[in-house]
Amino acid sequence: MMNVCEVITIPRNKYPEETVKIILDAALELFHSKGYEQTTILDIVGAMGGLTRGAFYHHFKSKEEVLFALNARMFRDFNPYERVREMKNLNGLEKIKWVLKAFASNKDYYELQSNMLPLFKSPAILKQMIDSQRDYTARKFAELMEEGNRDGSIRASNPKLLAELFTLLTNIWLIPSIYPCATETEVWQKLDIIKTICESLGLPVLDEEIIKAYKETNYLTS
Repeated sequence: MMNVCEVITIPRNKYPEETVKIILDAALELFHSKGYEQTTILDIVGAMGGLTRGAFYHHFKSKEEVLFALNARMFRDFNPYERVREMKNLNGLEKIKWVLKAFASNKDYYELQSNMLPLFKSPAILKQMIDSQRDYTARKFAELMEEGNRDGSIRASNPKLLAELFTLLTNIWLIPSIYPCATETEVWQKLDIIKTICESLGLPVLDEEIIKAYKETNYLTS
């Protein structure tokens, strides 16, 4: 729903960061203008300002690695989990809503994430994504839910398990390439089910404003 691959990264390489930046910037512009599927590695090399194909392959093995690196870089630049920690004027529930709205409003991030949807048919990539959801996203939501329990905005009997369930439902279950829906209506019915489950467990987080924000993206119906 909001961040299916924010911490999927490629291994850190030993080459200059400036070269990586040139490659990623060139790829990002091409992905926006031509689309991910239509962009080739040769297109990216041609937009790298004189750098060679060898320079590309020193850093990345494939176009897919470039896409993952772009998503990781973009997430690091706007990481809403870190930004919301300093918002002392918000309670735990409000912080979770702020995070969800931040993802929904970041159209560039969602565009890149949409490009990644077909890649989750790969078992290896799917496992990496699930691992990141378990080890990072669920943990961050659990921290916010525990804060909500302390300030009374959330009434969750087990924030850790609820965070795991919330992450599973709002990410894995809503990925169209994993659980395709027959119609767009079915997608929004899924959100209604998630909303009902969360409210019954003390997490009234999916209000109409947030659902509307996600309906304004095409990510869930890609």
